Amino acid sequence: MRMLITRTSITAAITAAALLAAVPANAQFQNRTIRVSNGVSKEHPMGNGLAAMGACTLEKTGGKMKIQPYWDGALGNDLTATQSVRTGSLEMVLTSTAPLTSIIPAFGVFDLPFLFNDEKEADQLLDGKVGAWFSDKLPAVGAVNLSWWENGFRHTTNSRRPITKAEDFSGVKMRVMQNNIFIDTFKELGSNAVPLAFSEIYSALETRTVDGQENPFNNIENMKFYEVQKYLTLTKHAYSPTLVLFSKKVWDGLSPEEQNVLKECAAVGQKEQRKVNREKAEVSLTNLKSQGMQINEIAPEEMARMRDKLRVINDRHAASIGRETLDLVFGELKRIRGN
Repeated sequence: MRMLITRTSITAAITAAALLAAVPANAQFQNRTIRVSNGVSKEHPMGNGLAAMGACTLEKTGGKMKIQPYWDGALGNDLTATQSVRTGSLEMVLTSTAPLTSIIPAFGVFDLPFLFNDEKEADQLLDGKVGAWFSDKLPAVGAVNLSWWENGFRHTTNSRRPITKAEDFSGVKMRVMQNNIFIDTFKELGSNAVPLAFSEIYSALETRTVDGQENPFNNIENMKFYEVQKYLTLTKHAYSPTLVLFSKKVWDGLSPEEQNVLKECAAVGQKEQRKVNREKAEVSLTNLKSQGMQINEIAPEEMARMRDKLRVINDRHAASIGRETLDLVFGELKRIRGN
């Protein structure tokens, strides 16, 4: 009898120990729904990235943490949604760097014309020490950057005329992103630059409030701008990174395990989003042509003239961006390019 009791006690002790060991693992993750604001529709490559991130998060948390996307600016444009993230009334937003320049002027460096030559340069810079340096600035303003995704290289469209040289921009009313560098860039080209939220572009084009706009191919197709625009010019004048911004206020209430899962899964989403974004870019260009848009390329000598004309933008905004930022970014680009 004494042996039976001993064995029973041992078994009970082992079972209790196992249950106690399991408690922290189960307690690592709480049931949470993470709302994500995004300005495009779910058919955009951002949707592929969020789907990958969401599946990863569900798997790693045993289904407890769910990513809930909201599309087409349903929770506000980039500016208002970013502010909601900063105050903690929204968990997450996918936003370009442009709206952040009013909060952290150093982010304006990404709006400088012709900063990157290709996606490989952008990846190396953003996924390295420079990207980390920018991310480290965000907690102080109420946000945490989980990963760098992308909108990609931007091109111009308009309803007035083909654009094949800098002078063709003269007098064209161009919608631009809501920051001073984009406004200044298109003014320098002779355009009447009109800052508008992304969600307002289609209506402004349809009513001829503006003549044109600039965005990556995927955005132009996804938002059906081809319905109200005739001419597409391959300017590749800027590259737009996208940040996966999480509310610092909410972040501080997560367990370390929850935080790690979000970072890991945002990286999984990054891989998928960039891959699909780049694959779809050329498909989108073909589709835009099939929708009746006239595609205009700029000859190399004219592109060189445009680059030269816009070099003044770097000098004009150097003070607001900051010399430390410019030296860091251009120094790293020089290293990446091997010269």
